Amino acid sequence: MNTSHYFNLHTSGLGYLNRIREVAPKKGDPFLCCDIAALRGEAGNAEHTWFDCRVSGKDAQTLVRRCIDACEQKRKVLIQFRLGDLYADTFVYARGERKGETGVSLKAHLLHIGLIKIDGEEVYRAGREAEPQPAPAEPQPEPTPQF
Repeated sequence: MNTSHYFNLHTSGLGYLNRIREVAPKKGDPFLCCDIAALRGEAGNAEHTWFDCRVSGKDAQTLVRRCIDACEQKRKVLIQFRLGDLYADTFVYARGERKGETGVSLKAHLLHIGLIKIDGEEVYRAGREAEPQPAPAEPQPEPTPQF
């Protein structure tokens, strides 16, 4: 039996969702991508670290698609996220002040979204939209053994 083993690198945080888009490669199936401007540092003076993400989790894909209109309207879409398979990719700027310079892009797979706030209003929290669970059945008394 051939069993594959993997090492998982997960990154979690809070950040702003941007640039949601469908990518159609020349070979292979189209896939959903987005950018996340992750917050780091002191809350009153936070800095951003940008991640270019392929949206991989099925629930994450549904949730990101629900945010397309808000992002296109330039509303602030804040998410709590978990990324996997983070790696750095280099590129050369094609235009602008940095044309010809080498840049670095942090790439990852967006696996999970735990919270979404749009313009400060919570619109999703993991676990709250789940189907209500049926109440547990009342315990039944044990039958008296007959000898």
